[in-house]
Amino acid sequence: MKRYHSIGELFKDYREYNNLSQIDFAASIKVDLRTIQRWEKDLTLVKSEKEEDIVLATLMPYQLIHNLNAAVPIPTFYSFKTRKYSLSEQNSKLPNLSWYKDQLDLTTPNIRTIDYDLDIKHIDNYIDSQHKDDSYVNDELIREAVKLLPELNFVFTGRTGYYAGHCIVLPIKEATYIKLRNREIDNKNLRATDLISPKQLERPIYYRYEISGDCNETIFYVMAEFFRYFKNLNKKYLLCGYTERDDNYHLNLELGLKNVWEDKALQETLGLEYPPRFIEGDFDHFLFDD
Repeated sequence: MKRYHSIGELFKDYREYNNLSQIDFAASIKVDLRTIQRWEKDLTLVKSEKEEDIVLATLMPYQLIHNLNAAVPIPTFYSFKTRKYSLSEQNSKLPNLSWYKDQLDLTTPNIRTIDYDLDIKHIDNYIDSQHKDDSYVNDELIREAVKLLPELNFVFTGRTGYYAGHCIVLPIKEATYIKLRNREIDNKNLRATDLISPKQLERPIYYRYEISGDCNETIFYVMAEFFRYFKNLNKKYLLCGYTERDDNYHLNLELGLKNVWEDKALQETLGLEYPPRFIEGDFDHFLFDD
């Protein structure tokens, strides 16, 4: 994470990370070029009513924009790669498992089931900004997953009411799982017909597609909601998924998941610290063993 001291510094790095010119950035948030230039030189601040447009267009967290867009900015750490902010360097990494387990029963009113029409734009923008290849699913699949498994397809809206994270889990058929495991298909090949209600299977199979949060506090609540579902399931199940993320490589192994296969060729192509991988297992050891 980089520590930012001004809104202008943040906007410059946002454009560089996304390969945008000042004109491109201005067009995306509907302001003129001169306004962008003044912001980036820290000559003027963003009008408060414009902050929402910037959040929606860039998917940078509202709290990050709000912290830096002030007469006396609040220095804030941020990573464009993980799309997470933090007020201190110590809180910039994913917490260890005990942090989740010790407070697993804490809930928040900021989590709600995905409203497809309202939320899909934010989800799509986030996924597009995070995936380095074309291995993402189509929107109709997400719509069907919400119908079949609303408990694990939700968004976190944060204290200010803005989108701040989400959880997407696909309840898949066993035949689909086998094809994914054997690398016969990938995310972009999945269709609504590959999904099935978990209630119809003796051993349901959950495909963890995407879990995100704009800071560790958000991730805690999202993961707590996710884990509580499996803690209360009271039946055998299989959790699987494909991930390119570097920051959860060891965390997944600690949870009791195993790497079925790793794509080291793609790791080199994408410049990742750890290889993209297919994982599977359950959380019984984590959730029930002292």
